[in-house]
Amino acid sequence: MPEQYLDAHQTHPDPISPYEAKLSGAIMEVFGRGVHELPGLLDGLNAMGLNAPDGGQWNEENFRSEMRRLGA
Repeated sequence: MPEQYLDAHQTHPDPISPYEAKLSGAIMEVFGRGVHELPGLLDGLNAMGLNAPDGGQWNEENFRSEMRRLGA
């Protein structure tokens, strides 16, 4: 059986940008507080002052759109 491993960037074809690093770090910080539902995640990101790409607050629509964009 092959040895299992975790490569944090295994599905990311390019180097992670500073924006992606900041966003992923903020998401992990909110998850680390025990929040695992989307509304709570968005509240946490907004409370941290991490704005959505349009400069406004995160909401379900712009968060899902940004995750699709980053996953493309």
